[in-house]
Amino acid sequence: MKIVVLDGFTLNPGDLTWDGLKQFGDLKVYDRMDFNSEKVIEAIGEAEVVFTNKVPLEKEILDKVPNLKYIGVLATGYNIIDMETANKLNVLVTNVPDYSTASVSQFTMGLLLEMCHHIGDHNRAVKEGEWTKSLDFCFWNTPLMELAGKTMGIIGFGRIGQTTAKLAQAFGLTIIEVRIFLWNLIPVGTWNWKNYLKNQIL
Repeated sequence: MKIVVLDGFTLNPGDLTWDGLKQFGDLKVYDRMDFNSEKVIEAIGEAEVVFTNKVPLEKEILDKVPNLKYIGVLATGYNIIDMETANKLNVLVTNVPDYSTASVSQFTMGLLLEMCHHIGDHNRAVKEGEWTKSLDFCFWNTPLMELAGKTMGIIGFGRIGQTTAKLAQAFGLTIIEVRIFLWNLIPVGTWNWKNYLKNQIL
């Protein structure tokens, strides 16, 4: 079986190994791939399995790689795949819905804390001696904001939204969720992650 990874660098910049895939067949890994249909078709060739992160696999490509049986999208969204054509050609498509949940939620809170405390700016100011020159022991360049008691609105309440809400509640934030159904925004009220977990069917 021939296996092709079209844009592997984002998944493995060199600190990991592809050995897990090699055990299943002849593996070819491209670090990056131009979004050029002819080059993508050539790269896939006779492969039965293709992995992609951001390289689109549209109809004109899928129609010209007859051996293809499986597409693994190395990301959450699979909007880069022409699903209608893949279904017609009986090509199985999977994604990785939970790979970035913790990191994106954590990064969200990091950005929020930066907005509240301007940590980067204060770090620069202290290193440049502004605190030691200050007439007061307490030093700040901008107003500081506490999160406790405030309200966070989260638009889109999938895995990332729910995990972010859990982290935000640890800071004392009240959460208002907006779920997206059929592209309509429907406010559904205040969310409590403890109650949510209790109601999950395992």
